[in-house]
Amino acid sequence: MNVGVMKKDTKNELNEPMVAYLPTPTPYYNLLGSSKSLKFNTEFDIITLARQGFPKHVLLSLAKKISLSIQELANILHISERTLQRYEDDAIIKKEYAEKAVELARLYKRGEEVFGSADKFRQWVKTPSYVFKGETPVSLLDTSAGFDMVFRELGRIEHGIFA
Repeated sequence: MNVGVMKKDTKNELNEPMVAYLPTPTPYYNLLGSSKSLKFNTEFDIITLARQGFPKHVLLSLAKKISLSIQELANILHISERTLQRYEDDAIIKKEYAEKAVELARLYKRGEEVFGSADKFRQWVKTPSYVFKGETPVSLLDTSAGFDMVFRELGRIEHGIFA
């Protein structure tokens, strides 16, 4: 994230932007894993690969890393569990599913940053909450509005604003 500040020229001729570079957090795309055939080194790599679709094994690797069952992953992706299981490990899954997987990885990385550990976030995301009308945060992730709600709640928690 860059923070721009205008630097005043002593002659008042020009104002040039000064840019402060803040430390980059650990990238979320590490959660998507990597193999010899897939390398996720930048967000542009993720965009390119998400446009093509991910192999099934990338989705399953993500689910394992964030402690989601196949059923939970299938619900989030809007695919039946049986259909997901029928795909071969190297089969390319539709790009819509890849996009959801990227969002899921981003959310879990953000949760880990806010809670200070992946385990604490995994516990929180599977615990019913008053804020979510008694639903678990993970149950809301089948919609983009649900993702937004969970991201906003993480921001509130980070800043100490509780419901």
